[in-house]
Amino acid sequence: MQEKIRSIIQESINVKIHILNNNDLLDRVEKVTEVIVSAFQAGNKVLFCGNGGSAADAQHLAAEFSGRFYTDRDPLPSEALHCNSSYMTAVANDYSYDVVYSRIIKGMGKPGDVIVGLSTSGNSKNIIKAFEQAKQLGMICVGFTGETGGLMKDHSDYLINVPSTDTPRIQESHIMVGHIVCELVEKKLFGA
Repeated sequence: MQEKIRSIIQESINVKIHILNNNDLLDRVEKVTEVIVSAFQAGNKVLFCGNGGSAADAQHLAAEFSGRFYTDRDPLPSEALHCNSSYMTAVANDYSYDVVYSRIIKGMGKPGDVIVGLSTSGNSKNIIKAFEQAKQLGMICVGFTGETGGLMKDHSDYLINVPSTDTPRIQESHIMVGHIVCELVEKKLFGA
């Protein structure tokens, strides 16, 4: 069993080494950081969405901004869109699960806001619809996906496509990249 444990750890490390050596991807991470800093400086917010484990990751990253990351500082306007269970279940029941994110974006999104959609396949219909709605409102769309980018590739202003097709390895890397962005944003805004 320890050999299997080592193998899984090594697979995770290998994906991160691919990210480390991909200058184009690192440039996009840097650009996403700058976009989020600019949004916060302009009084805009950063919204996150995902499904399943990616919803948990969305909530985790939103909390890093609205709570704190490393430093004791003012909260930043950020939230995960799935956290209101009454809203989610009502819209999924009355309309469709495909529109749970686009509908809330239509109600609360503003030009200059950023939406970060996390989907390992890049094909989550509700996130694609959210990105379509966000574009209509003048929002900036950041996709966190797996290797191909899926359908989200064509809907993202910035695509962080982790070089893997293995869902757990992609999600681990989404959190790593998300933490990097959170740390850099906090440092740029608060000098931490």
